[in-house]
Amino acid sequence: MTDRHIQISLVKREVHCTAKLLDDRAPLTCAAVWDALPLSGDVYHAKYARNEIYALFPPFTTSEPPLENPTVTPIPGDLCYFSFSGTQLGTQSYGYDREVHPGTTVVDLALFYERNNLLLNGDVGWVPGIVWGQVVEGLEAMAEACADLWRAGALGESLRFGRLE
Repeated sequence: MTDRHIQISLVKREVHCTAKLLDDRAPLTCAAVWDALPLSGDVYHAKYARNEIYALFPPFTTSEPPLENPTVTPIPGDLCYFSFSGTQLGTQSYGYDREVHPGTTVVDLALFYERNNLLLNGDVGWVPGIVWGQVVEGLEAMAEACADLWRAGALGESLRFGRLE
């Protein structure tokens, strides 16, 4: 199989990077995401994991992928897939009142842009993610934009995942 690549963009800031899908390590997750592309949604900056941006989506597969290629310590450039129930993210402190409701499932596609990340949430404990992609180009510019997003705010910004063919 030839390598598959996607582009991840912060739309308003006009910044993007390129990532390689890790088909050899997370084949089911890669297939699910690839088949669903393009995906775009409001961007959030992590509260707990540190150097992470992400968007939330409704489920886009008939069954969630298994925990393949898991991590709780993502490194710069890792793309991670998480699936959460509405009860896991439904508290007001998370701020997802538009996207998350009891009885729903939410898919979180995340980009980690700097070191020292730990997927530990005080409410639920360890939160392993599936590493399904790795940024291969443009991480430095994306990291600068992510740091700006943390300082200036995410309101009005979108995170987009699209195919590069």
